[in-house]
Amino acid sequence: MTAAVLSIGTELTRGELVNSNAAWLSAALSDLGFDVVENVTVADDKERIATTFNRLTKSVRVVVCTGGLGPTTDDVTASAIAAALGVALVRDQASFEYIRRKLALSGREMSESNAKQADVPASAEVLPNAVGTAPGFVVEANGASAFFLPGVPKEMDRLYRDCVMPRIRSLSATDAFQVRFKLFGLPESQVGDRLADVEASHSGVTIGYRVHFPEVEVKVLARADTHLVARERVERAAIDVRSRLSPWIFGEGDDTFPAHVGRLLRGRGFTLAVAESCTGGLLGHLLTRESGASDFFVADAVTYANSAKAKFLGLAEDVLRWHGAVSGEVAAAMAEGVKRTAQADLGVGITGIAGPGGATESKPIGLVYISVAGPTGTIVREHTFTGDRNQVQMRAAYTALQMVRMVCLDPASSARDITARLPI
Repeated sequence: MTAAVLSIGTELTRGELVNSNAAWLSAALSDLGFDVVENVTVADDKERIATTFNRLTKSVRVVVCTGGLGPTTDDVTASAIAAALGVALVRDQASFEYIRRKLALSGREMSESNAKQADVPASAEVLPNAVGTAPGFVVEANGASAFFLPGVPKEMDRLYRDCVMPRIRSLSATDAFQVRFKLFGLPESQVGDRLADVEASHSGVTIGYRVHFPEVEVKVLARADTHLVARERVERAAIDVRSRLSPWIFGEGDDTFPAHVGRLLRGRGFTLAVAESCTGGLLGHLLTRESGASDFFVADAVTYANSAKAKFLGLAEDVLRWHGAVSGEVAAAMAEGVKRTAQADLGVGITGIAGPGGATESKPIGLVYISVAGPTGTIVREHTFTGDRNQVQMRAAYTALQMVRMVCLDPASSARDITARLPI
């Protein structure tokens, strides 16, 4: 069964905003078994929206659209679809009252710009928005079901899961099966090289790739005459894929690397404290973004200045003076200091040069030292990461998680050199 994703917003066509919704929806529809044949972005223009809507509904069975349902004058999606269908734009009273009550709770009065969010095509079925104010709606046209959702990602996500997915699941292909592996530590090109002959070795199986920096996702998909046959093909191929990528695979489906490491810490009964310099709290943010981090995460000390490293972590002045803030010795002292101060089982220290400034001839941009103080000792690793400031910071945080992961898998490794075994 075919589907298309339609994104509406001038900020998207101009490149002012990254269209993360389109990627998310395409992946979600593919996971249900739909063949996503188009991914279209149009500006906030009634005629373009209507024209694109008519074309897509004539070529696919399901259209999922986001954007243009808000309160501003450039939010014209509802009126454009009403015009395309040849029906009036009407005010949904239940949505109007919901918006009014939601605004009143925050001490605001209903304005006409807020009220227009309750306007939908007369033939539409309203999809209540439990997260924001603008409701979604669904219409039938040219034999297709078209769903219109807000552009705010958390609102789009919620409406899709609550209102769209239950309605379209029965329309999706029942002859398909898919497994998604999540990896960290191996570049996409090398992942592809390792899986180059999998499709040839497993008839009917397709391998797909998606990068969500710095993670890589590998999709193993099969279509067959029956769902059972498709599943059997995928499961055989998945065994092959896992054998080739096992050191780098941390989970499946929607799993994340921080959540995976958190489960390992919880399973070991380890507590963790972090001291960050160049990553500025990113590692702590990644861990606390996942639910249940309070089970194992004790503290995150962002000690950017040398004085903070000395005051809060107990670093000796001569260590900073002789080795410099960006050094393996300081990273180790940070890990041991935060472990001691927070009375945690594991301590992590990160210091480096994320750029674009601060580099010297001997210490280039991307140079990062990461240390983990574990149950039996302290390990330190030196890395030179590529990319811009954000990429260097993210790679550093993920590599720190990888080092914590290895210690959780083998607590005695904190007393040994594990460079050869650490896939980063």
